[in-house]
Amino acid sequence: MTSTQHRKSKTSTATVDLRQVSLVYPDGQNPDGTQRTIAALDQVDFTANKGELTALIGQSGSGKSSLLSVIGALVQPTSGTVTVGNTSVRELNDSQQAQLRRDTVGLIFQQPNLLSALSVRDQLLVTDHLRGLRGAKLKARRTRAEELLEVVGLQDMADRKIHALSGGQRQRVNIARALMGTPQVLLADEPTSALDQSRSHEIMQLLQRLTKEFSVATVVVTHDTGLVQYADQQVTLSDGEVASAERLVSVG
Repeated sequence: MTSTQHRKSKTSTATVDLRQVSLVYPDGQNPDGTQRTIAALDQVDFTANKGELTALIGQSGSGKSSLLSVIGALVQPTSGTVTVGNTSVRELNDSQQAQLRRDTVGLIFQQPNLLSALSVRDQLLVTDHLRGLRGAKLKARRTRAEELLEVVGLQDMADRKIHALSGGQRQRVNIARALMGTPQVLLADEPTSALDQSRSHEIMQLLQRLTKEFSVATVVVTHDTGLVQYADQQVTLSDGEVASAERLVSVG
């Protein structure tokens, strides 16, 4: 299988589909010298559908970030099946997993991690540079970047440097950047943790709108239960297991 030939799975119509996924890490040794392990995820079943936002909640250490890492092909699970789009992630080699992250998954981090030397527009274009676009092909993507900046409400700030933006505006750049690869999945790890309550609701409302507009499956880790109102589904993790999964009537 070449780097562009992903094996397809027909087991689910969900954009994200995890079955019996476990993620086990070594955790020192037992008194008898045998290896001790800790399960970050334990037999997790999880689905997320396109056009829907899933809020992933639970106490610190419950496995939320581990679950995002598995979905985003950042970490290989110990066991179970992971399907993103129609791709069986565990059947991919390292380069194919990297391609999946570039093309299919949009990552929105807690801290935007933007480059201070670049303009707002170039924050988006640098992702295409990482995808291998150069010269005229990269310049042609300028229109896409400007369209996405308009979508997130930053159409007048394309030439500004990051230091001139507020925290909420930086997170909007982060969201626009995650959409540059036309992903099927958006993964957001505590995207509002550094924002005040008003800005937090604005970001969640934006994610809710973009989830529908771009027909992506969005999974948001949040510690703020007041933001769950924007979700179509709430999944609660506890000690690496799914404690509950509940369909919601979202606001908006």
